[in-house]
Amino acid sequence: MYEHKFVKVELSSFKLKPTEDYHEIVREHEKDGWELVQTFAPGIRGYGTPAFYEQIFKQKVD
Repeated sequence: MYEHKFVKVELSSFKLKPTEDYHEIVREHEKDGWELVQTFAPGIRGYGTPAFYEQIFKQKVD
């Protein structure tokens, strides 16, 4: 069985760049035993652009 964790990464409103270093988020979670499953853009704003990204991690539960 797995436990899942969802990390929201906001995007700047003008350039649509992540407000955090998403590579660093992955590295930090991997150090704690989490595995990246997917990066997902669920929120849609004007012109079909994402409002934010969500990184989905999983970790085995004993």
